[in-house]
Amino acid sequence: MDKLVDHFLSDQPRTMSEDLFSATSAELCYENLNRSCVRSPYSPGPRLILYAVFGFGAALAVCGNLLVMTSILHFRQLHSPANFLVASLACADFLVGLTVMPFSTVRSVEGCWYFGESYCKFHSCFEGSFCYSSIFHLCFISVDRYIAVSDPLTYPTRFTASVSGKCITFSWLLSTIYSFSLLCTGANEAGLKDLVSALTCVGGCQVPVNQSWVFINFLLFLIPTLVMITVYSKIFLIAKQQAQNIEKMSKQTARASESYKDRVAKRERKAAKTLGIAVAAFLLSWLPYFIDSFIDAFLGFITPTYVYEILVWIAYYNSAMNPLIYAFFYPWFRKAIKLIVTGKILRENSSTTNLFPE
Repeated sequence: MDKLVDHFLSDQPRTMSEDLFSATSAELCYENLNRSCVRSPYSPGPRLILYAVFGFGAALAVCGNLLVMTSILHFRQLHSPANFLVASLACADFLVGLTVMPFSTVRSVEGCWYFGESYCKFHSCFEGSFCYSSIFHLCFISVDRYIAVSDPLTYPTRFTASVSGKCITFSWLLSTIYSFSLLCTGANEAGLKDLVSALTCVGGCQVPVNQSWVFINFLLFLIPTLVMITVYSKIFLIAKQQAQNIEKMSKQTARASESYKDRVAKRERKAAKTLGIAVAAFLLSWLPYFIDSFIDAFLGFITPTYVYEILVWIAYYNSAMNPLIYAFFYPWFRKAIKLIVTGKILRENSSTTNLFPE
């Protein structure tokens, strides 16, 4: 998301957790420029550790989400409106790992922005676009799961490929238009000219956001969050009631096997549970960042730099979490990964492979 804290604390960019690691004497980002930002670099040991941790997160976000997209788009069994939403969500996380995390890694470790003023703004636009796209996708996924659990038999006719496509289009268009229009027009800097001027130096990436837009950013996060919490609360109440009814009917009729309706309901409840965990992971990752950004903007930007960097990297790491959740809960995803990694996906008719247990 927009850099709301780190860029207001001093007139120079600083590296993460200066209180946690000892730094060498101050240096300039660009030694031959008078307007260069000042940095306090880490010693070699901590620098290698941070590069390893952040680099691993970026690699996991790219590779893991690429596996999710490839699995869903290649195997015909996975071609469903709900899974297309999941693939689009994975695309947003993939782009975070590709276009945001590597550059943020250098910024966080080196304490300087070496990628130019133009990409600084694009970098912040990408952060906002992909974050809001993710939360909109998750909001639509929660509604999809509610329909599937509450009425599994009519669900296929209600949440169609056309509806899924509209949800995906809305998620990407709104998040992209909002983020790029806010930052590229300079609306985020309204009323902050003196502060922006004081913070400007070569090698920094200051993208300030005034209180009004911080509030709007927070609402764009809060409203879908409240929708998801409400919907998933209803989902788990319905799932609990369905499970009790099935158990009661089973005892009354002494059925040896479940009916088709019961099997469908059970499958949809399991999918809702897995995606509910993904939603919870997203909220736990991003909520601290948004709360801190919102409060901090109204308290004079007092958050220490290392706290801000910790919060933003927890949020970034969310992009690497969903593939791990799918791998843990979905046998079909583990089977798809095996086929992709071993190259069997290149065989003729591999797209018709049965991924589900018999």
